[in-house]
Amino acid sequence: MRIGVPRYLIISMAALFSIYHVVLGFYAIEIPRSAAPIVMAMVLYLVATVLSLVPWGPNRMPLWLAAFNVAVAISLPLLINGELDPLREGGNGYATWYVAAVGTLMTITSTRHRHSFAWVGVAALFIQVVAWGGLEAVGSIGVIGSVAWVAVSHILSRAMAKATKDATRFALAEREATDWQAAQEAHIFERQFRLGQTSSMALAMLRQIEQSGGELTDQQREECLHLEGAIRDEIRGRKLLNDAVREQVMIARRRGATVTLLDEGGIDDLGDDDLDRVLNALAAAIRGTNADKVIARTVPGGSSTAVTVVGLRSMDDADASALGQESLDEDEVDLWLEIPRVKV
Repeated sequence: MRIGVPRYLIISMAALFSIYHVVLGFYAIEIPRSAAPIVMAMVLYLVATVLSLVPWGPNRMPLWLAAFNVAVAISLPLLINGELDPLREGGNGYATWYVAAVGTLMTITSTRHRHSFAWVGVAALFIQVVAWGGLEAVGSIGVIGSVAWVAVSHILSRAMAKATKDATRFALAEREATDWQAAQEAHIFERQFRLGQTSSMALAMLRQIEQSGGELTDQQREECLHLEGAIRDEIRGRKLLNDAVREQVMIARRRGATVTLLDEGGIDDLGDDDLDRVLNALAAAIRGTNADKVIARTVPGGSSTAVTVVGLRSMDDADASALGQESLDEDEVDLWLEIPRVKV
């Protein structure tokens, strides 16, 4: 029933239309030979209609209810036809209200996506009317109209289901296109930002290289290597960098240390205050160690630790002899720090 009209309005209109058939039946209650079967048929029809129009539950009618509606569609002609005379002079008038009632009930069943049951119901109606009054009765008491209602309901339901499926597919495609566009814009922004950072960092050194004609002193060559490391940090370090960290990393490199910053996305969810606290703690850790190698790495989300910092110091001959080691390839841990995600 998702057609842009409030559901309660559709249900109210269907209920009024269904009650209208019962009113017509009461209006012609004197025509049948006995009123008791007619009243029983009205009660069955009203129960089936109320159950079919309850405004809760899924749009697709439960299987048991669809079967009950078919049983009611079969029962109404059985109860009423035996009380009517198909050859009555002037016809039976509104006493054949059950034909439209069955058509309405089966239309509701079809609208709620039980098309097969609806067709069984109107087929049973058609057969019973033919058996009662012949083929001429089919057109005279409205059986064709009831069949047409079910057919239209079936066609509209299928069309609406296809439209809903297409709308869902188009919405998904639009969402994917939006995500792709956002990702592309993010890549472009990141690329432009990194290019801007690289330009601002390398501009002074590039001017020196241009002015000297490529003839650099040993100190300038060493500074170029430090600058290359700083540019690499901007790519691999990402959020592990602020001005304080950049300054301490450059100081450590100029004294001969190797510094590696690896941001693998573990601190992307930190707020500005927590991120500043973590980065300031990282800068303080780099400033406070004399390690030859410093490695700072983010920790994946879900951990209580945001960043781990490891400092390794190469041992000299005296240290190696004191520890009884023959090789100088082993490093000594000078710094081990876990910076928490939240302030403790």
